Amino acid sequence: MAFVINDSCLACGACVDACPVGAVKEGDPIYTIDEAECLDCGACAGVCPVGAPVEK
Repeated sequence: MAFVINDSCLACGACVDACPVGAVKEGDPIYTIDEAECLDCGACAGVCPVGAPVEK
């Protein structure tokens, strides 16, 4: 099951650097996760200061 980013995203970019496969993309106004690329590893959730990445 892939992760998604909820509305609490601050667009800080921490998740972008943490994603090992580049599934996190800059969006407007918040970041998004390409579900087809997401490995469900949780790296993005582990570094997010507000817990925006959550399992779908």
